[in-house]
Amino acid sequence: MMAFLLFQPLPREVIMIGLGGGSMARYIHQRMPGTRTTVVEINAKVLAAARSMFHFPADDARLKVEIACGADYLAGHAESADVLLVDGFDDGKQPAVLCTQAFYDAACAALRPGGVMAVNFMAQEKKLDAYLQRIEKSFDGHVAASPRPTGSISSPLLQAPSAAACLGGAEQARAAVENNHELPFEEFIAGLKKMNPHTQAALKLRSAAAE
Repeated sequence: MMAFLLFQPLPREVIMIGLGGGSMARYIHQRMPGTRTTVVEINAKVLAAARSMFHFPADDARLKVEIACGADYLAGHAESADVLLVDGFDDGKQPAVLCTQAFYDAACAALRPGGVMAVNFMAQEKKLDAYLQRIEKSFDGHVAASPRPTGSISSPLLQAPSAAACLGGAEQARAAVENNHELPFEEFIAGLKKMNPHTQAALKLRSAAAE
């Protein structure tokens, strides 16, 4: 999910749907002081567990947790984020409300120009192809898939139509962000190249309309 840094290394606003143990939101809060993060979590018990068991911090000027449905929240927040992270699961599956055409339309609309969305799916998700076709439609075909090292989850990295998926730019961004983040950016780029057609300079983003 953190591969978004290759395309948005200094986001001002991050919206994250699904808290879990809070590790990703906590990392952004601790390591990215110029970023404000809003986490949308539907279950208040998840937030309570994250704070009591996983040292998730209290809300402050750069971190806010909203107890709400992620789909409902996005519908009212057009052009409000530079990065959108969709990591909501219910019993090992993404809730259906986070996989509809309307949700992905709202997700694209929630991003500012140049914004990036990353979304996690279980690799064994039976409806993954259908969901990706919906995402491609909402994002005008600007979709790139990135493997997780374990192979258990596929994390499509998605960009709004105005953003160019430039591998050269990602390489330059890697040099800029590696000093601030101990993350396997070389592996991220290799995964993008492996899973997506590309030239030396850019990913050849798929278009659902062309299939």
